Amino acid sequence: MTTQLRRLSILMLVMFLVLFASTSWIQVVEANDLTQNSLNKRALYDSYEVQRGSIIASGTAIATSVPSDDVYSWQRVYTDSDMWAPVTGYINAALGSATGIEQAMNQELSGTGSSQFLSRVEQIFTGQSAQGSNVVLSLDADVQQAAYDALGDLQGAVIAIEPSTGRILAMVTSPSYDTNLLASNDTVAVNQTYNDLVAAANDPLYNRAISGDLNPPGSTFKLVVVSAALASGQYTSESTLPNLSSYTLPGTSTTIQNFGGGSCGSGDTVTIADALRLSCNIPMAELAVALGDDAIRTQAEKYGFNTTFDTPLESTASSYPSGLSDDQTALTGFGQGQVTATPLQMAMVSAGIANDGVVMNPQMVDEVIGSDLSVQQTFEPSEYGQALDSDLAAELTQMMVANVSDGAASNATIDGVDVAGKTGTAQNGDDEPYTLWFTGFAPADDPQVAVAVVIEDGGGEGQSGTGDAIAAPIAKKVMEAVLGK
Repeated sequence: MTTQLRRLSILMLVMFLVLFASTSWIQVVEANDLTQNSLNKRALYDSYEVQRGSIIASGTAIATSVPSDDVYSWQRVYTDSDMWAPVTGYINAALGSATGIEQAMNQELSGTGSSQFLSRVEQIFTGQSAQGSNVVLSLDADVQQAAYDALGDLQGAVIAIEPSTGRILAMVTSPSYDTNLLASNDTVAVNQTYNDLVAAANDPLYNRAISGDLNPPGSTFKLVVVSAALASGQYTSESTLPNLSSYTLPGTSTTIQNFGGGSCGSGDTVTIADALRLSCNIPMAELAVALGDDAIRTQAEKYGFNTTFDTPLESTASSYPSGLSDDQTALTGFGQGQVTATPLQMAMVSAGIANDGVVMNPQMVDEVIGSDLSVQQTFEPSEYGQALDSDLAAELTQMMVANVSDGAASNATIDGVDVAGKTGTAQNGDDEPYTLWFTGFAPADDPQVAVAVVIEDGGGEGQSGTGDAIAAPIAKKVMEAVLGK
């Protein structure tokens, strides 16, 4: 063999090995990511070759596949579609698109997941028709209905979490949309519906519970600031702060006031507990500056800020930015300025406090069940981290209980139940409607549910509405549904 031929042979061998390695990597290592990629239209088309599994909540299918007489063989059908839209999403092979659980659990629903390999082999040998698996959600249909009814036509979102596990019990957003219209096999009609939804000024396609355009959390963020103060070891609930009726932001000529004006009760000083109970802004701004933005951001991140969560729906990270000046830090002391949050995040704050300071990763799928009713996959609770020591969480809980029983969140009161909560009424500009919030949990001594409610556009009342008047009663109805009240 000549030298040139030998070199050519070696080059050809190297090229073959590189090609073999790259294709093997794509087909084996990256196979799952490629299948889940929303740009991979082939995976969506393939999913219509089998009867897609159902999405189940409280033992009832809320998304099913029925035979169709067109090229796609199956038609996806959704029950109570507007109520479940932020959860199920939709799938449409004609458009090659999917959202929600339909997208996040596409492999399982279409029967192509790794946990369904043996089922596929069995179907081949027995001649059975290929069939996807069922996805069982953690959401409670009664709680979902209560949240949906309570939110009504208001623009906003509600989310409820089981504090000890992180299981999501309800997720509702408004305005919503009919997922059946986007799952239709009529491409022309679907395109028209989709374009109309995208063009709508109130963004009905947003899942406001976990994403969309994030809102300032307002006074609900005071829970994070007080957490940081307690965790520092320098403050207790009875520590006092100057009780001013007007406060100039450090390094500026800008002044702020407490909501409604005036000081925070009587006296020259006010305790942290009373400042939280009466939801006063000035003491919290002072406390935030004393703590510094690094301490507050560290505490916020212990609750999940600046982190994206896969529930398996992907959330937008709530934000507490770095490098804030003292005046910006002061604003974050009462949830204004550059801090933003999702309802999911604020529910996680309450849930973490309720769960002895331990924050759980949020999840909304319990298990995957095969067409033969075999359990193919289960999803166990997992910890995100410890946000507060248990004794400090108990101290903060008592402050939150006082906020409901004798403070600014009285409309969350439930007869016979100690409710821990915090309201928020966030500003969005001089003339813009407020964003209204509530977050809390119940019962305070044995927490079964943590909830967060956000109402956008002032609840239709501009700058007249408050978190206690509009958001708290919605949260109350959701908590009552969980507690069977």
